[in-house]
Amino acid sequence: MNLFDKIKVFLEMIKFSHTIFALPFAFTGALLAARGLPTAYQTLWILMAMVGARTAAMSLNRMIDAEIDGQNPRTSGRALPAGLLSKGMVAVFIALSLTLMLFAARMLNPLCLYLSPVALFFLVLYSYCKRFTALAHVVLGLCLAAAPLGAWIAITGTIELPAVLLALAVLLWVAGFDILYALQDLEFDRTSGLHSIPVRLGISGSLWTARIFHLLMIALLTGLFFLLHLGPYFFVGLTITVILTAYEHWLLRDGDLTRLDAAFFNMNGYISVTVLVFTLLDILFYRGGA
Repeated sequence: MNLFDKIKVFLEMIKFSHTIFALPFAFTGALLAARGLPTAYQTLWILMAMVGARTAAMSLNRMIDAEIDGQNPRTSGRALPAGLLSKGMVAVFIALSLTLMLFAARMLNPLCLYLSPVALFFLVLYSYCKRFTALAHVVLGLCLAAAPLGAWIAITGTIELPAVLLALAVLLWVAGFDILYALQDLEFDRTSGLHSIPVRLGISGSLWTARIFHLLMIALLTGLFFLLHLGPYFFVGLTITVILTAYEHWLLRDGDLTRLDAAFFNMNGYISVTVLVFTLLDILFYRGGA
């Protein structure tokens, strides 16, 4: 396998395409913080920080969980347990990704750089959580909530209430859909002694927990709408988000996991992009014209 092929395997291993979940919320945070369009400089380094952080996080998770993944029929074909990549090579990618994240944080402002070790701590913590707590989903949500909060800090150099509301909304959104995603490993986790909300609460309890988390997410986004006096475009985006979220849960209403891919990847990808696009429209055509 040549280097190009290994890079393709690596990108598949870390599910690089799933960056669509966190990245739009990072730029949503940047737009709201700037009260307009961020500069090209800010946009570039926010993007670099996000790519570095997410690549490092997923690589760490795959390396730490390699043995568990090898025992799980659903994940045994992943690059590390299948022997397609070595741990040494993944470690190199981790080092490069962390270097990119820290350098990008430095290029943005001092607070971003100072808080980088905190973000890294939670990225590492998440990979071990399922070994001792069912709250791993919440820790993952906390990791992705750093995207809009970090982008807000990148623009303003401060932490403000709207940034906290947006970060909490992302935390609950991610924790909710990760609970749904974990349903497919319910039996494996249970027999392996691993912890998750599905193991603790079962299918019905997990579905209701995810629904509550997503209702709270919508409430927080609604609070953000009023707090920042956002306009009709954001409201339309919020309405579409409610519809997409409701449809996600409708797909899994009977605990039918055959529709999990559509509920997990498609709907949540649409949700994050919807929030970004309609925030951008609000900034350009409502707030920009005010």
